[in-house]
Parts: sequence; structure tokens; C-alpha cells
Amino acid sequence: MKRKFTINLSISVRRKFRKLWELLRNLGWGLSCVLGIWLIFTTITLVSASSQRVDAFFVMGGSIRREIYVAQQAKQYPQTPVLISSGSPDPCIWLIFQRQAAELQKVIVEKCANSTFENIYYGMPILQSWGVHKVKLITSPTHLPRAKWMTQILLGSHGIWVEPDIVQEQGIPANSEHWLKTGLDVTRSLIWAGFSQFIQPQCSNVTKLVDVDMSAWEQKGFHCEHQAGLE
Repeated sequence: MKRKFTINLSISVRRKFRKLWELLRNLGWGLSCVLGIWLIFTTITLVSASSQRVDAFFVMGGSIRREIYVAQQAKQYPQTPVLISSGSPDPCIWLIFQRQAAELQKVIVEKCANSTFENIYYGMPILQSWGVHKVKLITSPTHLPRAKWMTQILLGSHGIWVEPDIVQEQGIPANSEHWLKTGLDVTRSLIWAGFSQFIQPQCSNVTKLVDVDMSAWEQKGFHCEHQAGLE
């Protein structure tokens, strides 16, 4: 009797495991189909976006020369919005654009990011709100290839084509790339590319360049990088 009960229990357990395996297998196939469709759709969107005009300039902070360059671009393309992520102090950027006689209304300065990953983390929802399909990424040689790969992964996962625009540095830049940091950041970007389809972080420290109060800044005092030649 005991032996028969043991056999029946073993058969019951095997059946439950078989059903669970079939459920997991079907779920895996379903997820694979959804992922495949999403990848095909995203690829088609990116190919289409690659041939369109640039919708926005995306500047990663780290050197005032990037902001000087984008001010020149903004003067040439006044209808193209500009997003500067954790760049120079607001009054320095304001003075750079004023010197170029560039449009201020379409320039946004985001101050939440403290790393390259966060540049994209906080910048992506802003670019999406603008309906961007193709963005020009403005950075420097010392920031590559990490910034390029991370931006292409994260923005690309949302159908935004990234076109790097490299601004040469002067002197000895402080930032440098290491293969381990690059690998970790690229891995983190691949993971976040999935989560970012459902989570949209918002930066609470975003300013329109046209709203910068220069009178208040002049009273408080500020310092700009000497390369800008603003003194």
C-alpha cells in the first residue's frame, strides 16, 4: 500500500513539473516572439530615422568647448532644439550663446546627471517629449567609445538614431576611458534599455536658457572655464 502511494505521488509530481515546464516553455516562446517583433519594428524605425534631418543636438557636459561648438550649430540651425546635460554653469552657457547671437528659446539645460549613464537616463525623456527621431550627439574623443555606444543602445531602443559629432579638446582633458568602466556601463545600458520602455525618469532641475537670470548670477558671482574666453 505504501509503495503504491509513493508511486502515485511520484507520478503526480512529475506531471506537475511537466505542466510547469510546458508553461515556462510557452511563456519563453511568447516573449521571444514579442521581442523579435519589437526588434524588427525598432530596426525599421532606426533605418528610416537615419536618413532624416537632425531633430535635436544632445550635448554631454564635461568640456565648455562642446557648448561653444553647439552654440555655433544653434546659430546655423536656429529651429533645432538643444539639450545640454550637466554642462557648464548656466550663465556661462548663456554668455556663449549670446556671443554667437544664437537662439536661446530652444536650449534646455539639465542639471540632474552626474555620469554619462545619467546624461542619457535623464536626457532621453526630454528628447522623447520633443518627438525626436534623429539626434546629433556632441562629445569629445576622450569620451568615446563609451558615450557613443551607450547612447546608441539607449536612444536606439526607443527608435532614435544617434549621429556622433566629435569636438576636439585643447590641453590635457581630465576624463579618460577604461575598458572595465566601458564594459560595465554598456552592460548597464543594455539592461536599462529594457526597463526604460516602461519607466520614464524625470529630472527636477531643468532650465530654459532664455529664463536664466543673469542679474541674479552677476550679483552672486560665477566662474567659467578659461577656454571660453568670457572674462
